[in-house]
Amino acid sequence: MEGPGGPLILGIETSCDETAAALVTDEGEIRSSVVSSQAELHARYGGVVPEVASRRHLELVTPVIREALAEANASLEDVDRVAVTRGPGLIGALLVGLAAAKAVAWSRRLPLVPVDHLDGHVASLYLEPDPLEPPFLCLLASGGHTMLLDVRSYTERELLGSTLDDAAGEAFDKGARLLGLGYPGGREIDRLAGEGDASAYDFPVARVPGLDFSFSGLKTALLYAVRDLGEEELDARRADLAASFQHAIVRALVERVREAATQAGRDRIAIVGGVAANSALRAALPEATAAPLALCTDNAAMIASAARWTEAVPYPRYLALDAYASR
Repeated sequence: MEGPGGPLILGIETSCDETAAALVTDEGEIRSSVVSSQAELHARYGGVVPEVASRRHLELVTPVIREALAEANASLEDVDRVAVTRGPGLIGALLVGLAAAKAVAWSRRLPLVPVDHLDGHVASLYLEPDPLEPPFLCLLASGGHTMLLDVRSYTERELLGSTLDDAAGEAFDKGARLLGLGYPGGREIDRLAGEGDASAYDFPVARVPGLDFSFSGLKTALLYAVRDLGEEELDARRADLAASFQHAIVRALVERVREAATQAGRDRIAIVGGVAANSALRAALPEATAAPLALCTDNAAMIASAARWTEAVPYPRYLALDAYASR
């Protein structure tokens, strides 16, 4: 079961609102990566609706897998194992991907690799053409998670800090709604912030013990700032508010990253997850290795990458596997 570049790992990702499939070699070469985003579908609601996401995954998962195989000029005969996101995420969405992965693996008597979504984000750094080798300090910032990880090896990492309330990506999305912007909020704020003055508003950055984060107070400060402006004045100051709000989030992330790197004794820093695509964060951490933009948001190539260091479940034992919404 080998293609032109050796055995292939089929990765499947459906943890939130992206239906994704990818084919990756054991050496970390991405042979194909297909992502079908539901962003426009959920934009009308201002955020992801779990039931809507699950139904859309059901419609898309098979065509996306077929497209990934076609893009790689491969067939299921070239696949030697199937990797799938088991959690965390939206439980209904996860179950769609897990069921599809079980079906594909069972049909060819292949092993199945259940992958933790967060391990996948870190493993996005291990893909060609410029893989990063551990050890390093990693900031994982997305819509659902914000954490600092001391990545000691491909299989060993320690959690140094996490958010006590909202994740950074969640704060961006909620801030965008307060400013009357579209979804996804992080992208909209990043775009608008380029037109504003980041020093116009001095939004607070919570200082909590250790290396943890807190963004709920920042969100409340933006709410009050918006309330104090009339509709006409809000239109005039929206870019300044976006720039100042983004600056506060980025400052909080960067300060903690540098503190954590010093405490862990790491001279290399990496940033992954959807928030790693933020232009201001990348500019504020020029020394950091950032995941390629295409691999920051949810994708299946990172899931297949993580499968290279995750134990596979042999046929047919994985038929009993279940998904999990949180750890």
